[in-house]
Amino acid sequence: MTHSSTNAAVRRAARRGTLLLLLAGAVADAQKPLPAASTTLIRNATILTVTKGTLRNADLLMEHGKIARIGTHLRAPAGATIVDGTGKYVMPGIIDPHSHSMIDAVNEGTLSVTSMVNIEDVLNPTSPAIYRELAGGVTTINVLHGSANTIGGQTITVKLKWGEPVDSMIFPGALPGIKFALGENVTRKDNPPPAGQERRYPFTRMGQEEVLRDAFTRAQNYRAEWAAYHAAVARGAKDLVPPRRDLALDPLVQVLEGKRIVNVHSYRADEILMMVNLARDFGFHVLIQHGLEAYKIASEIAAAGDGVSTFEDSWGYKIEAEDAIPYNVAILMRHGVVVTINSDDDGRARRLNVDAAKEMRYGGLTEDEALRTITYNGAVQLGVQNRVGSLEVGKDADVAIWDADPLSVYAKVDQTYIDGEKFFDRQQDLARRDSLVALKAELEKAPENQPPAQGRGRIVPPTTGGSK
Repeated sequence: MTHSSTNAAVRRAARRGTLLLLLAGAVADAQKPLPAASTTLIRNATILTVTKGTLRNADLLMEHGKIARIGTHLRAPAGATIVDGTGKYVMPGIIDPHSHSMIDAVNEGTLSVTSMVNIEDVLNPTSPAIYRELAGGVTTINVLHGSANTIGGQTITVKLKWGEPVDSMIFPGALPGIKFALGENVTRKDNPPPAGQERRYPFTRMGQEEVLRDAFTRAQNYRAEWAAYHAAVARGAKDLVPPRRDLALDPLVQVLEGKRIVNVHSYRADEILMMVNLARDFGFHVLIQHGLEAYKIASEIAAAGDGVSTFEDSWGYKIEAEDAIPYNVAILMRHGVVVTINSDDDGRARRLNVDAAKEMRYGGLTEDEALRTITYNGAVQLGVQNRVGSLEVGKDADVAIWDADPLSVYAKVDQTYIDGEKFFDRQQDLARRDSLVALKAELEKAPENQPPAQGRGRIVPPTTGGSK
């Protein structure tokens, strides 16, 4: 390629980049958070508080990011935005305790223990899943590392503040977490290693237990070493060399100290019971993720004070899921276990209200009990029940307005608020779709976006540092 043709290619690439930026900017402008209103009053709606019953023809005032008042005939403060809630249903924002949304990577599966990695480092605030889940009334998600290894990466709880930087999405004050996994995903018995590569340990469930016990034994010793060092410094000792920092053990020490939530991917009753007993031995609690056979040991889970986050009716996709039943949630709840329904899927996350409604059919849950499985119970599991999960004065104004009872398959979300700021509005979304279609058509006609002439390949500009 000549110097002049190279420059021409670079100019064409720059024009293409400009067009892409124009489209990205237009989409961002169309879907960015709507202008914040410091005060919003929803009037004359059916308010599903979840924890304090259902209020008919009631009002809810959001002010300074909090729920300021709930009642009837509330007076709107000066400058407040008024939302007519006649015929509408207002409920807390949905909480999804098991999500892999808005991430650019899910598994660091090269080692059996990867507690040093953090899912926060790969959060993607531009993921379309954020906006789509807002359209399903979801406001908070527990973003998990995958289940490729016995001890996986660190996890994070976020609020779906579409259009804002990642730092603004991280739930302030929420405990961080970590992902563990048991069973087939770890042993990989149906996925042999490539020729010449050794199989990764562990290959059995007993090996998984050994990995866990070894890791927490090392974490206990590591914590003791640091405690002894700090004690010596407090006594005035000089010229001490601190213990070597271990980035993999630091999060496990936080687990031992109750400062990090353990999310455990597990299906079978026997491995769940093993995990519950192991956690008891080391003095921490676990949140069982999936837990499709948890109903078999509901009493044991309740006695341990552990939680379960499961599917409503997703099963049969592998041997571990063979004994799943639709009554799992109801049985666990009746035994006193704090249980939730989760998505583990971007698409399912938009329909968690329907999954909750199925529990009224399978197990006879009341409306409030069904709603708890996608709101308040999730807040309890993530340690943020004083902030979200129910509609109560003083809590964060994370609210979804529905056009019908949210436990109906026909219900749709009209508006979704987080901290009193509106991040989704169905009518405005519908109104701007035609303009986006027109913009897309215009950009597709641009010369720079046409396919290359027959017989000529696409010209790719050279990368920095040389050309090939």
